Amino acid sequence: MLLVLILAALLWGIGYVAGVTRTARMTSVAVLLLGVITAQLVLPDGHPLREATGGSAALWLILAGSVALVLVYGKGLKALRNRAAPASTQEPAMPTDRFSETELERYARHIVLRELGGPGQKKMKQARVLIIGAGGLGAPALQYLAAAGVGTIGVIDDDEVENANLQRQVIHRDADIGMPKVFSAQQAMLAQNPNVTVLPYYRRLTDEIAADLFADFDLILDGTDNFDTRYLVNRTAVALGKPLISGALSQWEGQLSVFDPGNNAPCYQCIFPEAPAPGLAPSCSEAGVIGPLPGVVGSMMAVEAIKVITGAGQALRGEMLIYDALYGESRKITLSRRADCLVCGGQ
Repeated sequence: MLLVLILAALLWGIGYVAGVTRTARMTSVAVLLLGVITAQLVLPDGHPLREATGGSAALWLILAGSVALVLVYGKGLKALRNRAAPASTQEPAMPTDRFSETELERYARHIVLRELGGPGQKKMKQARVLIIGAGGLGAPALQYLAAAGVGTIGVIDDDEVENANLQRQVIHRDADIGMPKVFSAQQAMLAQNPNVTVLPYYRRLTDEIAADLFADFDLILDGTDNFDTRYLVNRTAVALGKPLISGALSQWEGQLSVFDPGNNAPCYQCIFPEAPAPGLAPSCSEAGVIGPLPGVVGSMMAVEAIKVITGAGQALRGEMLIYDALYGESRKITLSRRADCLVCGGQ
C-alpha cells in the first residue's frame, strides 16, 4: 500500500512541476487508484502484484470512498458559498450620491462634457429605466445605458434566445441560445459594468402588471414589435406620467420619438390612433431587417434616454426621427397632439 501512495505522490509532484492542471493531476491519481482496485479484484490471492499493493481491495475501496466524500462535500460547500454571495467578486455598489474611483475613471468622458458633467452623471446613476423587450432595439439600448452608468435598469421579455436572433440582437451570444433573453442580457450588462443594477422580468407585459411595474421606474423605452404591446405601454406610461421613448424598424428604415404628454408632447396613440390592417406593417420576421439597423436606432434611443434623464440638449418630444439606411438619409417630422386622442386628449 505504501508503494502505491508513493507512486501517487510522485505523479502529483511531477505534474505540478511540469505545470499540469490540478484536474489532470487528480485524474492521473484516480486512474492509478482504479488500476490498483481492479488488480485486487481480478488477480488471484497470493499474486505478487496484489501483495505489493496491499493484498486486499477493501482498504482501497474505503480510501476511494472517503476521498469521494471529501470532494463532494467541498464542491457542495463551495456551491452554497457562491449562492449566498453571488456578487462577492464584483465591486460593491456605491451609494447613489457618490462615485467610486473606478466609476469616476469610467465615466470621465461624460463628466468632461459641458452638457452632462458630474451632476448629469449623478442623475444617470440615480435614474431607473425600464426597457420593454430585449430584442433588436432593446439589445443596444440595454448595453449602452448600462455602459453609460444608468443606476437601475429593468428589462421585461418573455422570449428566449434563438439562433435567428443573433444576426442583429448583439447583446446575446451563440452560447446563450435557449436562455431567456432577460437573463442573457443581464449577464452581458453586468459583465460590461458591474456598478449598475439590472432587474430582469422573465414574463410578458400584461394589463395586470403594467401599472405596478412602470410605477417603479422614471423612464420607459419600448422596443417591441407588436401593436397590442405598444398601445398597452403607451396607455400605462401616459396614465402614470412617465416619458416614453419608442422605436420601430422595418427592413432598411427605423424611426424613434419621445412621447411625453406631461411636457406638451403627443403620445404614441396621437400619431397612430389605430393599429394598421394585417399585412400593412409586417414584423421583422415577416419583412426582414438589415442587421446593423437595430443597433443604430437602439443606440439613438439610448441617447434620447440620457437626454431625458439629464436634461441635456433637446429630446425628440413632438418630433420623429426617421432613418433610411438604404440611402443613408435621415429626416425629422413634427408631431402634434390630437385633441380627440382617447389616451391623452383630456390632459
